[in-house]
Amino acid sequence: MAARLVRRCCWRHFGAFVSAPSAVPASLLVPAGKAATARALPQAPFALFHTSSPSSWADGFSVKELVEESRNPEHKVIGELIETATSPQELFQLSEFHALNSNQASLIITQLSRLVVEKNLETESILRDERFQRLVGITDSQISQVWNNTLVNLLKSLCSLGMDSNRKEMQSVEQEVLWRLRRLTFRQLTSLAEFLAVKQGKESRLLNEVIKKLELRWTELEGTRTVVTLMGKVGHVSPALMDRLEDKALELAEQFNPDDIRKITLALAYQNRRCVPLLRALSYHLIQKHSELSLSVLMDLIFAYGKLNFHQPQVFQKIATDLHPHVSTMTPIEVTRCIRSFALLKWLSLPLFEAIVQYALDNTKQLSVTHLCSIILSFARLNFQPSGSEDFFNMVHEELQSQLDSLEPHLLTDLVWSLCVLQQAKAPYLQRVLAPDFHARIRGDQSLKAQNLRLKLIHINAAAKLESPDYRGPFLPAEMLSPAEPAGEKVTLLQSSLREALAGVLGSRENGRFDARTIYGWQIDAEMVVNSENKPLPLKDFAAPHLFHSEGTKPLPPGARRVAFLRWEFPNFSNRSKDLLGRYAMARRHVQAAGFLVVDVTRQSPTPAPSAPSLPARGLAAVIPSRPPVRQPEGGGGGV
Repeated sequence: MAARLVRRCCWRHFGAFVSAPSAVPASLLVPAGKAATARALPQAPFALFHTSSPSSWADGFSVKELVEESRNPEHKVIGELIETATSPQELFQLSEFHALNSNQASLIITQLSRLVVEKNLETESILRDERFQRLVGITDSQISQVWNNTLVNLLKSLCSLGMDSNRKEMQSVEQEVLWRLRRLTFRQLTSLAEFLAVKQGKESRLLNEVIKKLELRWTELEGTRTVVTLMGKVGHVSPALMDRLEDKALELAEQFNPDDIRKITLALAYQNRRCVPLLRALSYHLIQKHSELSLSVLMDLIFAYGKLNFHQPQVFQKIATDLHPHVSTMTPIEVTRCIRSFALLKWLSLPLFEAIVQYALDNTKQLSVTHLCSIILSFARLNFQPSGSEDFFNMVHEELQSQLDSLEPHLLTDLVWSLCVLQQAKAPYLQRVLAPDFHARIRGDQSLKAQNLRLKLIHINAAAKLESPDYRGPFLPAEMLSPAEPAGEKVTLLQSSLREALAGVLGSRENGRFDARTIYGWQIDAEMVVNSENKPLPLKDFAAPHLFHSEGTKPLPPGARRVAFLRWEFPNFSNRSKDLLGRYAMARRHVQAAGFLVVDVTRQSPTPAPSAPSLPARGLAAVIPSRPPVRQPEGGGGGV
C-alpha cells in the first residue's frame, strides 16, 4: 500500500517537469508564444493524470510507458489501427507496412487472439503464417521491452492460439513473466492466475508462483469482482489462498449481489468447503436485501446448499416460494435438479412438490425414464405422497414398466426400493429385482456399493413378503438375508438412555434383546415379549421368526405380544415436520407388519428426554396399550 501511495505522489509531481511532446506545433516555440508554450508544456502529463485513474496502473502501465506513448503520435496511430482491425489480414498488413517494436507486435498478437475468439476462426493457419512467425520473432528478440500488461496479455494470447509450450519463444515469454511477477499489479496477477488455472491446471509452475504472490499480497485484495473470480477459478488450487478469500468475502458479504452470492456458494460447493460463517452471512443478506432472484440463481443456490448440507430454513422457504411460479416453464433437467436438491436437504415444500407432480403429468412426453426415476427417488426420500397420487403413479407405471430392462442395475434397484417406500411397487418391479439372475451378480462382492445394493434388495424382499399379499415370488434365498456386519457406531445419548431405562423394567437380561438384526434388513433397538398383564417373559424360550437364528422354539402364549422399541434421532426426520423420512417410515411399517407393537423413542429437544429415564417408574403399562390391533396403521403404537 505504501508503494502504491509513493507511485501516485511521484506521478502527480512528475508531470510538471516533463518536457513537451514532440507533437507540439512549431508555432508554439516562437518567442511571441512563450506564454502559450508555458501553459502547453505541462498539459499533456496532467491531462494524462486526470484521464488515467488508478485503474490505469492496475492495467500495468507505468509512468514511463504512459509518457512515452503520449510523446509518439505514430505509436498512438498504430495502436488505434490495431484496436480497430476486424480481420487477421488487416493486422498482418500492419506488420508489413510499419516497422514494429516488440510492444506493438505483442498488441497485434493479442488482437489476433481476440478476433479468433470473437469470430470463431481457425488457428492452425494463423500459427503457420510467416507474418505471424515474424511477429513472434520481434517479441522474442525484444521481450524485455514489452510492457507489463501487454506481456501478460501476450502470454494468454499465445496459449489461446495453441502455440506449442515447448517452443523457445513461448518459454521465453513465460520466463519473462516469471521474472516480472513482483512488478505486476494485483489485478494482473489475478487475471493471470484465472487464465492459467483453466488452461494449464495445478501442475503449472508459473501458476504456482503466481499463487504464492497472491498469498503474500492478499492485503491488496479489494472489490467483490476480484474476490468472486479468485474463489471460483483459482481457490481450488490453493487452500491457503481460499482461506484468505473466505475471510475477505465475509468482510464484503454485504456488498455482494445475488449473482456474486451464487458464484461464491457454487465455488464452496464444488470445493466441499463448508464455511459456516460465510454461508450464514450470505444467507442473511440474501434474505434481507434481495427480494427477487432469477431462476438460474435459485437453482444454483439450492444445489450448493444441498451439496454442502447447509441448512437455512428461511433461505429454503424463500427459494421454494420463488421457484413455485417458475415450475411450469422449467426444463426437465431443471426440475430434477431442483427436486433432488430439496430431497438432499430433507426439505419438503408441499406447494412446490405438488406443482412438480402437475408438471410431470402435463409434460409426460418430455420426461425421460431417468427424469422420472429422479422424481420418484426424491419423493421416496421425503416420503411424499401426492394429493393426486393415483393419476401420477398410473402415469409412472405406464412409462416405466416397459423400460425396466434398459435401466442400469443400481438405478433399477433404487427405483424399486423407492416404490416400496411409497407403497407403489407392483409385482413386475419386484419380480425383476428379486429374480436369481439379478442378485447373482453381487454375491461375493464385498465392495461398499454392492453391500448397499444387497441391503436394499433385502428391504424390497421384506416389502414383498409383508406388504404385498398377492405377490407369489420369487424371493431372496436365505443366505442373501444376512447383510454385512456394520462398522462400529458411536452410542448416542438417546440410545444409552433407552438401555438404562429398559434395564430397570426388564428385571433380567434374558427378558430383553438389544440391537436385534432382523431378516428384513432393519435393526430393532430393543425388543421384549410381554404377557397379557404386561409382564416381561424370557425371550430365549420362544421362537423368533424375524431373526436369522432363533434360540427357542415355543410359540407365544395366548395374550402375549412382541414389543419393539425403535429409536429415532433428529436426522431421521424431515426438516419441516415431525414426519419420518421415507426409509425410516418403511422400517417402522415393516416391523409392525412383522407382528410387533412399535414403541417410538424420540428426542424432542437438545436436552435429555425425561421420558426414557422415567420409564422404570411408570412401568410398561404406561406405554403399551392393553389391546393391540393385529396390524396397526403407520401412526399407531405407543411413545416413550
